[in-house]
Amino acid sequence: MSFARKYLSIKQAAAVMGVTTLTLRNWDKNGKLRPYRNPINNYRYYRVDQIETFLRQMEGSRERYTKLKIADIS
Repeated sequence: MSFARKYLSIKQAAAVMGVTTLTLRNWDKNGKLRPYRNPINNYRYYRVDQIETFLRQMEGSRERYTKLKIADIS
């Protein structure tokens, strides 16, 4: 598999995830989602499998949060 198929630029990753590039930069800064950094130009690149895993974790968190909110209402 080529680099282009395994990695997404920050712009591509943001589009896939439905967030802004600023959000991805903040997640990087806060340690939530760490990209690969190109040593020559310091550009951020995200592995496709890394994004898939992160989205699954976020979905699980959202489900737990929703269940907690419903329990609070009941």
